[in-house]
Amino acid sequence: MKARFFKFSTLLITCILGVSSCSTNGRHGGLIPDATNGGITLPDGFSALVVADSLGHGRHIAVNENGDIYLALQELQNGHGIVGLRDTTGDGKADITTYFGDLPGTGIHIHKGYLYFAHDTGVIRYKLNDVQLVPETAPETILSGFKREYQHAAKTIAFDTGGNMYVNVGAPSNGCQQDDRTPGSPGMDPCLILENYGGIWQFKDDLPNQTQKDGHRFATGLRNCVAIEWNSGVGNLYVVQHGRDQLNQMFPQYYNDEDNANLPAEEFFMLEDGDDCGWPYCYFDNQKNLKVLAPEYGGNGDSIGRCAEKKDPFMTFPAHTAPNDLVFYAKDQFPSRYQNGAFIAFHGSWNRSPMMQEGYYVVFVPFEGRLTAGDWEVFADGFAGEGPVISPGNAAHRPMGLAVGPDGSLYISDSVKGKVWRVFYN
Repeated sequence: MKARFFKFSTLLITCILGVSSCSTNGRHGGLIPDATNGGITLPDGFSALVVADSLGHGRHIAVNENGDIYLALQELQNGHGIVGLRDTTGDGKADITTYFGDLPGTGIHIHKGYLYFAHDTGVIRYKLNDVQLVPETAPETILSGFKREYQHAAKTIAFDTGGNMYVNVGAPSNGCQQDDRTPGSPGMDPCLILENYGGIWQFKDDLPNQTQKDGHRFATGLRNCVAIEWNSGVGNLYVVQHGRDQLNQMFPQYYNDEDNANLPAEEFFMLEDGDDCGWPYCYFDNQKNLKVLAPEYGGNGDSIGRCAEKKDPFMTFPAHTAPNDLVFYAKDQFPSRYQNGAFIAFHGSWNRSPMMQEGYYVVFVPFEGRLTAGDWEVFADGFAGEGPVISPGNAAHRPMGLAVGPDGSLYISDSVKGKVWRVFYN
């Protein structure tokens, strides 16, 4: 009885001090949803509220065990690249908003008591505590020296339980062409870009001042995997790849506008050390359910060639939907069918014209062990607003980042205006 009283008293004091959202027993603490769930649609039994809005161009998001929220920003806002949010009243809405850090970025993760932040050329970390929302000490450089590229420069990160940090290093190219502006240009063979880009690199999670040469190329042949996550339940790294673009523009003799809108698939991989997933030599045709040779390397839409030796995805998604974050659900607030499954945020396409754009939703993928236990389904939708999306510019919101809070709520960030939703089960 004394132990239970001490635990309750500690929680009560913590809530009064404003460093916790005051929810208990893995539940959402009686939160009141917003009207229309903040503008998004959800499955029956789920509700949402808007934690904060108009924060800036939001990227990935992280939630601490005390309920504090950290959002990475693509561009500096008020001279800063990270937003800290705190709810001191227990209603789920942030009543303290603080900006800090002097770099914009995408990857953000809480690991071993530190807030790790990945900007375009490296990774830094801040020491956290349960009292201060903004870290008191200057950041420590963990990784630096990446070249600032004109495309696919955003770095995203994941951590295993063995002291390693995984970094996505996107390829600054569509298909490793000799001239990426000239239709029909052949690909470089071998693709020299793969020496430093187009894969996942592994580093020590706590060793300061590392550079890329200190890391290990864990997996290659991946054009850009903004969505990356370690699944601690099974002990494996997972990524979702952005497929290549412009098949019809570069090789109109093989591909028309409809082909370009529907090819290639976005690929979901479970990665192991040494995997080669095939970019730029191959792409996955989700209509043929087959990895085929890219036209830059002699393919015509049907040829397989060297792609027979490359790793296949275990699941695919529609072309150009832009999977930008991935999280595995290991809490118990949501119904049992969601346990250990994956949520993926799709940022939405820009290049399916003249067809309508696709994506702009969060999907759920059921898992059993290491692999899927059923097809994917749209979980949260309506971010883009009413009517068809002609281009990303007319989307009201675009889902970007995902995180699971300590009570099991799912947090979703938006890249257009910097809106943050908290989704919970009733």
